[in-house]
Amino acid sequence: MALNYIWIGFFIIAFVVALIRLIFFGDTEVFPQMLQSTFDMAKTGFEISIGLTGALTLWMGIMRIGEKGGVVAVMARFISPLFTKIFPEVPKDHPVFGPMLMNFSMNFLGLDNAATPLGLKTMEGLQELNPIKERASNAQIMFLVLNTSGLTLIPVSIMAYRATEGAANPADIFIPILLATYFSTIAGLITVSIFQKINLFNKVILAYVGSLTVIIVAALLYFQSIPQEQVTTISNVLAAIILMSIILTFIVMAARKKVNVYEALIDGGRDGFNVAIKIIPYLVGILVAIGVFRASGALDYVNDGFRAFFELLGINTDFVDALPVAWMKPLSGSGARAAMLETYTNFGVDSFPGRVASVLQGSTETTFYVLAVYFGAVKIKNSRYAATAGLVADLVGVIAAIIISYIFFY
Repeated sequence: MALNYIWIGFFIIAFVVALIRLIFFGDTEVFPQMLQSTFDMAKTGFEISIGLTGALTLWMGIMRIGEKGGVVAVMARFISPLFTKIFPEVPKDHPVFGPMLMNFSMNFLGLDNAATPLGLKTMEGLQELNPIKERASNAQIMFLVLNTSGLTLIPVSIMAYRATEGAANPADIFIPILLATYFSTIAGLITVSIFQKINLFNKVILAYVGSLTVIIVAALLYFQSIPQEQVTTISNVLAAIILMSIILTFIVMAARKKVNVYEALIDGGRDGFNVAIKIIPYLVGILVAIGVFRASGALDYVNDGFRAFFELLGINTDFVDALPVAWMKPLSGSGARAAMLETYTNFGVDSFPGRVASVLQGSTETTFYVLAVYFGAVKIKNSRYAATAGLVADLVGVIAAIIISYIFFY
């Protein structure tokens, strides 16, 4: 229901804002721009869905090989002590823990294209356990919120954009982004745990979270100790090795069990194609609403209002010029990316707003995109508190990104 109200709200607010601009400011272009955005965003939604087809077909095929080869079951047993605590509704050693773990791993390494098919595979597995098929289960909500919190080790794409724009040190946002995503992930976990009454002080949960913290610190120290120009190269090579190792492991394990690997790939690939087609209407719907909201100018008015608010409180408002990234990030990944690049153009890639925009871009995932795609893939209509918990994680990530940016760059 949350997405339903948000979708309606986008159109109503956009129409009212556009009407005000037309009547009181004589802006005759606003309604044509809004109408054009509906066509543009519908096309974008279709292209994104079709673009996912290849990756979905491949990775769902690879996952089918892993299932038949027994690798997924091995992975599930390894991570099940933690997941059985934060996903208490999912049976211990359930196969869904395999793609779930891999999805989190791919997101952590910044491999979004590989993570999405694995996430959709996870949602299908959780849907099989869902007693009310049109209503999001607790496990599905926990999974999606942890996804939208966007814990990231290596923000390769953002560093690449900064390098393209001529940043003196494209990787100077590496540590701030990791810290911001860590805070947003913890916030998402805590928020959902409160709704679901999960005890986070359980020794198993504390052990896993503590180990993750150690890994993050170790990675930070390592990347801090090497020359900046090596960061992107090493991270790209490491990510590629890990990904190819996973594929090879699946193939070898399946072959040892005398599975027809190629047939398993084709069988799983068919599911991937069907999922890609199935999400088109869900994705087009949310992207069109976002496009109308942006084209009406409503987003600009929100940004100006926050500037006035912070000035009234006597708070330094230099970060406000980067806020369009924060407003767009939960709604549209491409919109947030465009806002970040626009900030680079207007203020400079190494300016304070430019660096804040970079950290904001990496601080969380695109919440409504993730909800629309993942819930749409399994035909969930009632998302319950998923959007609320995801937005709480986003808010914490944004606040952390701004504060950390002031500590590192101001």
